[in-house]
Amino acid sequence: MSAHDQLLVVIDPVARRNDGESVRIAKDVLCGGSEAKICLPEGPEEFARALARRGSRRPVVVGDDRALLRAVALLHRDRWLGDGALAMVPVGPSVELAHALGVPRGAVAAARAVLEGAVRRLDLLVDESDGVVLGELAIPAVAGVPVANGVSVWHTCRSLVRTLVRPAPPSPPVRTHRLRVEADGVMLSDLDREVAGVTVRAGRCGRAEVTVLTTASGDPVTAEALTVTVSGPDFRYRADATVTGPVRTRTWTVRPGAWGLTLPA
Repeated sequence: MSAHDQLLVVIDPVARRNDGESVRIAKDVLCGGSEAKICLPEGPEEFARALARRGSRRPVVVGDDRALLRAVALLHRDRWLGDGALAMVPVGPSVELAHALGVPRGAVAAARAVLEGAVRRLDLLVDESDGVVLGELAIPAVAGVPVANGVSVWHTCRSLVRTLVRPAPPSPPVRTHRLRVEADGVMLSDLDREVAGVTVRAGRCGRAEVTVLTTASGDPVTAEALTVTVSGPDFRYRADATVTGPVRTRTWTVRPGAWGLTLPA
């Protein structure tokens, strides 16, 4: 049996609690088509130890977007991403990032892609503290959705009814920020100019896509760059599913084709 068929399947505890049936299906498909070693870590430390002891086996994460991000960050710090490839079966409460990267929906389809797919090299955004971004970062961090903030469905329904029987209150004013944004050394915005926010996306052509939402006009400022630096008063940012900060400056650099993800051929 080739090394390609020897898998290290790391099943995140959140996936096991959230959808045990999908985990069971994924495990059956992977074990039926490969020589798979199954790891059931109970927390981040055991998750990290399991990946560190992968040997020559291909790592497969069964979990949500946070599990994928944790695995990529660990393997990046281990300087393994450039030579190896990661695979994933998305199971859990938040898997939109995995699907956006091309991982199939459904445990069976995703597990078959692990066994039969091909490795695609993807760009990675890396900051000076070795933090990684797979998809998009937003500055400042975007607030969570109502459910995450503890607003019940009943409260939402009552708000809808009130809106139907009387005019909706005016929208709150857009909060602005003073940020210096540089793309490959070119100033897109300085501290004397208010902005509504900044987004940076890891592109597919070796450059980051930068968008600065201005308040002076309706047209955003856009650029493509290898390096993006944001500085200013303390700000928080959301990198994929993780909120970090406050910081006063941060630089992200594009690493073209820095990591491999097994996707349908």
